[in-house]
Amino acid sequence: MTDDKAYSFLRMIRRSQRGRLKVYLGYCAGVGKTYQMLQEGHRLKEDGIDAVVGFVETHGRAETAQLIEGLEVIPRSKREYRGVLIEEMDLDAVLARKPGVALVDELAHTNVPGSRNEKRYEDVQDLLDAGIHVITTLNIQHLESLYNTVESALGVRVRERLPDSVLAEADQIVNVDLTTEDLRRRLEEGKVYPADRVQAALANFFVRSNLEQLREIALRELAAQIDLRRREPVEDEITLSPDQVMVCLSSRGPNSEMLLRYASRLAGRLNRNWYALYVQTPSEAPVAIDAQTQRELSGTLTLAKQLGAMVFTYKGEDVAETILRFAREYRAGHIVIGRPAPLTRWQRFMGKRDVVERLIEKAEGITVVVLDTHTGQPVAEEHSPDRPRPRTAAPAVPSMLLLSSLVSPERIRIWDEPVLKEEVLNSLAKAALADDGRGRLAEVSRKIREREEQGSTFFNEGVAFPHARVENLEGPQLALGLTHHGIVDVSADKPIGIVFLLLSPAGSPNVQLQMLALASKAAQNRHLLQRLKAARTPAQVIDAIREWESQAQEMPAG
Repeated sequence: MTDDKAYSFLRMIRRSQRGRLKVYLGYCAGVGKTYQMLQEGHRLKEDGIDAVVGFVETHGRAETAQLIEGLEVIPRSKREYRGVLIEEMDLDAVLARKPGVALVDELAHTNVPGSRNEKRYEDVQDLLDAGIHVITTLNIQHLESLYNTVESALGVRVRERLPDSVLAEADQIVNVDLTTEDLRRRLEEGKVYPADRVQAALANFFVRSNLEQLREIALRELAAQIDLRRREPVEDEITLSPDQVMVCLSSRGPNSEMLLRYASRLAGRLNRNWYALYVQTPSEAPVAIDAQTQRELSGTLTLAKQLGAMVFTYKGEDVAETILRFAREYRAGHIVIGRPAPLTRWQRFMGKRDVVERLIEKAEGITVVVLDTHTGQPVAEEHSPDRPRPRTAAPAVPSMLLLSSLVSPERIRIWDEPVLKEEVLNSLAKAALADDGRGRLAEVSRKIREREEQGSTFFNEGVAFPHARVENLEGPQLALGLTHHGIVDVSADKPIGIVFLLLSPAGSPNVQLQMLALASKAAQNRHLLQRLKAARTPAQVIDAIREWESQAQEMPAG
């Protein structure tokens, strides 16, 4: 790492009022991530920055342990689990100490059960929210979307993983690279693992082919991050492409997680928003599927949200037609779907076709990517032949939408008692139409209910996004509801605490996409959600939104 990179982070933290995150990214243990992080800690201390060690794991490496000397170390917390005493970062102690910079190793680490947060990256987010800057380390294989790629390439299942968004939101990423030959030499010299583990490591995980593949994956991911960061964010908002990515899920589909990870990476490469669609047929109604299937489906939808998708359930008897109806409404240009089970000869003889065949026939220009969920590789990528999807000129899209420009105290509703879904929808519709003056509350409420009957948005991990497109609406309208004790007639894994009601002009489909993308982005910010859930007045809600937006505007482009 060059001194320029170190001092650019120094300048960043000196001018920032919120916590900044810097990640030392490597392809394998032993490349030097922790070592470089500690070196930077010493440089910051020399420059008068209050830098402390929140948690560093030396793994018995003498060189790393020596670098800790001279830095203040926050004592670890100790918790017994299954008869074993486990040490973790003491988050409360670091927050109470409130240093300028905390050095926190192993970002993807899973905390011992009973800790304040399940994962260390959530601890880091709490530090950032408190205005503490964090420098951390991460190996590339711990990214959630790379799980299947790593398993396929190396035959290794990575247990500890974190959402890609954690890395994407970092203020700086430094690639810590080392040739595979040098890394194996370090291992042989006992600089990575104790002597009794060296030979086994060299013969198994640290074989050259594994290291070379991991290094290639890390370099590709870094290139993708650089490409994403150099794009102008305002331009991306203005030219929101209609060709979004959608992935199709089933309650009984094999390896839905693989589909989600593939779609996540495809959306990232294309710089597109993406949706996860679960088509609920009558045979897959909650009362018709067993508890185990329901748990697996819930886990799949939770993973989709963690990976950055906006999740929808649509009801329909015809799966292919329902998928296409969704794709047309949300302007999806790419449909990712798993390869269906082969039809029998008799079914073929009777003229039956599977879902994928029907999608490709009727997709009208949409790219259909068919994934083999056993290998993780596309088995087909088809454009609907000779039938380009019609494009119509859409009204102009506002250059940039901000929640603070759409939300006012009159458009915020807060319920301190349990409430019914119908009351929430009616009250928010009335709030959203406060300036409309056309007396069409009944019409708009009906459109919202019809959309909810197609597929409810009230299951998204505690946040719901009811929306509708309305004829002759002059511009986007939004109302925000907070339910401190949940919505009593909605069954969800997490009580619905926040409801974004979104109305957009019927003739401007891009505005709807833009509003959904904005609401989804807000719902993925852990600190904003915590502040909204704690808010008791509209003024507190608006303050939380404005703080979130100002922090987002402070984020550097590269």
